[in-house]
Amino acid sequence: MKIISAPSPLGLWANVRSVGAFNVAYSFVALWAFVKVLRALRWRLKTTQLRGPPRTSIIYGVSYDLALSQDRGRMYERWATEYGVAYMIPSVLGQTRIVLCDPRAIAHFYARETWTYVQTPLSLALLETSMGRGLLWSQGEDHRRQRKALTPAFSNAAIRKLTSVFYDSAYKVKGAWDTAIESSKDGDAVIEVQNWMNHVSLDTVGIAGFSHDFGSLDGKRTSVTEMFDSTFRANQQSSAVNRVFILFASAFPIITKIPTKRMNMFKNFGVIMGEISNDLLTRSRREKDMNMSGGDEEKSIIGLLVKSEGQDAELHMSKEEVVAQIPDILQMKVLLLAGYETTSISLTWALIELSRHPDVQTSLREELLAFGADPTYDQLKANLLYLDAVVHEVLRLHPPVNEFNRLAAADDVIPLSEPVRTKSGEMTDSISIAKGTSITVSSAAINRSSAIWGPDAKEFKPDRWLTEDGISEKAKEVQGHRHLLTFVDGPRTCLGKDFALTEFKTVLSVLVKNFVFEMRDGPDTPVEIVRGILPRPRVVGEDGIGVPLRIRRYE
Repeated sequence: MKIISAPSPLGLWANVRSVGAFNVAYSFVALWAFVKVLRALRWRLKTTQLRGPPRTSIIYGVSYDLALSQDRGRMYERWATEYGVAYMIPSVLGQTRIVLCDPRAIAHFYARETWTYVQTPLSLALLETSMGRGLLWSQGEDHRRQRKALTPAFSNAAIRKLTSVFYDSAYKVKGAWDTAIESSKDGDAVIEVQNWMNHVSLDTVGIAGFSHDFGSLDGKRTSVTEMFDSTFRANQQSSAVNRVFILFASAFPIITKIPTKRMNMFKNFGVIMGEISNDLLTRSRREKDMNMSGGDEEKSIIGLLVKSEGQDAELHMSKEEVVAQIPDILQMKVLLLAGYETTSISLTWALIELSRHPDVQTSLREELLAFGADPTYDQLKANLLYLDAVVHEVLRLHPPVNEFNRLAAADDVIPLSEPVRTKSGEMTDSISIAKGTSITVSSAAINRSSAIWGPDAKEFKPDRWLTEDGISEKAKEVQGHRHLLTFVDGPRTCLGKDFALTEFKTVLSVLVKNFVFEMRDGPDTPVEIVRGILPRPRVVGEDGIGVPLRIRRYE
């Protein structure tokens, strides 16, 4: 007879515990799924269901197509032509985004940013990891308070005092290029200009913002330049993996907590920025303590931040906020994006476009030479109309940041300037937005839209800025600086806009007045977009971010 022993009390209890743990886990999963279903039903009921392109991938929707595209703005514009000024696009794992291509809708959207429309969880995670909880990361009242504390450093009076710094950097470039041309037998030299524009912007930000000379124009290697180079190489070496990582992280931001190579890169970026911030902050505090006798009101960025630490300051910021802000401003939001990216990218595009259009380059040089001496800050703003036209045409065609994605933090109704057809076939002149809806605005699409700017919207034509009818009535409906979304609009309008424009005009005026630029391989040389921190131009066939131009002195 087979004897079956009774289970031990400990074994029985272990089984009960395992079953209990399974039930708890199952309950949590069921609850999570139930909440997701409820949210999806609510979103579908409260959000106007719009037409849009079909998904090209079950997993990615159309997101992977956008990630691979050399010109996302053109894709968004094509869809707007087919589906109307507001439409839906399928995104990762069944998600949906609403794209706005209508000036009235975009004005409504930007007016409510940081409150009704906020950063996506993915953006917040990446910003916090790499840059801290500074101005870029903050929302609502925190953003308003921090921005108000920083605004005086970007006033006309403050930028006027910094114009000489911009000229100093521009003339350092001139001196280096003169030397390169003198050593050439042919009276010209092939110079890779994008790295030079990086150095100009970085040194300018360092001196004007923090009274710190990074010395990159003098050939010094810094942690910032090394970090940029390593970041770009890492992005290029694993671009396909990076795209997939970001696409899935948009659906599951928790993925950013996984210690992947890319996330470690973001963390290292944050560590280096923190070291630079602490060094600048310590030095500024020391100088403040040594100069207690008063003097001129402090207008430098770092000086303003140190001042804001005082307990008696009207707009007090915590030590953590102060440390986060030091690399997180100057148009510039962060030292790298500002000093290395946005302005240097725009300057590079300006030299490319002038090389492609020698007639425009000649007209600009004639205006600058006729003016004579280096223009002052006020003259740069008001007296050089063709320089202003060239600068804004570059910013129109090549905005450094191509698109913005936000999340609705509350239900809303967005008005449209023209009706669109919904999925059900009805026409509507407004769209309902449910809390949790993803919204996309493409600055590149709006800046270059043929429907908004006319049939020559894709052409480089600075003359459009010089006549009253050069800007179409539809373009004038775009509420942004000079009817562009390059500096966005609303509460997050670029704080360093005037700084960036003055630096742009100063550097360009010195270079164009002294040198003639040509594409090394002719005006039809193809240029592609490569993705680093931000999209950058590169001559096809070059390594890294190479933009080699043939440069000679203007005699």
